[in-house]
Amino acid sequence: MQTILVLEGIEGDYFSQDEKRAHCVGGYCQHDGMIASPDDYSRFPSEHLPDLGGAYCFTYVRGLTPEELVTRLGARVEDCSHMTLDELTQDSYSGSYERRTFGAVAIGDWVLLVEANGSLGVTDEIIMPLSAGTRLVSHFYLDIKCMDYFHWIEDGKTRFDYLHQDGYSHWIKNGKIQPEFPHQEGYSEEMPDELAETMERIDSVYPEFTDPHEGPAFLLAERLTGITMTPQLLEESTYLCGVVPEPR
Repeated sequence: MQTILVLEGIEGDYFSQDEKRAHCVGGYCQHDGMIASPDDYSRFPSEHLPDLGGAYCFTYVRGLTPEELVTRLGARVEDCSHMTLDELTQDSYSGSYERRTFGAVAIGDWVLLVEANGSLGVTDEIIMPLSAGTRLVSHFYLDIKCMDYFHWIEDGKTRFDYLHQDGYSHWIKNGKIQPEFPHQEGYSEEMPDELAETMERIDSVYPEFTDPHEGPAFLLAERLTGITMTPQLLEESTYLCGVVPEPR
């Protein structure tokens, strides 16, 4: 069985005022540009949420309500109950890895899936159908294996990703985004030009070969979703918990 969580409200301020141009509305941050500094994201979540930081997966899905997401995953909304983030993390580590407990968090027009010690958000069999008709962005990190993954998927087609041992599918060179590998099945032929400015920013502030979890993944996700990840977003909330049946 798996647990589903729905975020009901968040408050708080994580980044200093001189590092951001944002205001929080309805429990999430809206902004007109990048608002988190690279140093902020390089310390998060390992420093601020150590119980989560060693093995996590964040998945953003646009345009779905938490209830619609639960239904897509085959769970029963009426079986939900309340939990805290600490309880989610403890529950994730108390059972077997295969159980893959996660949280479904409503943030504006998005649903954010939070996993401690889970990898649903980077499992093709889960995220490809989950992205049907919408945008999905996910990033995963497992510290004991130094393993990073990042996905940007539009309606079942990969626009951009980072795969452990393979690296980024595209990157910017001489002001133009270029594929790093020949075109592969399942990938969009459209270049991920939406990330051009963010790629240039990453190149300018991070050392070469910086791993995604050390900051780049959070900047890329922020650009694609408009959501700034903060400890307050994850911690200062009440969660509605449910159960997803095991696959047969």
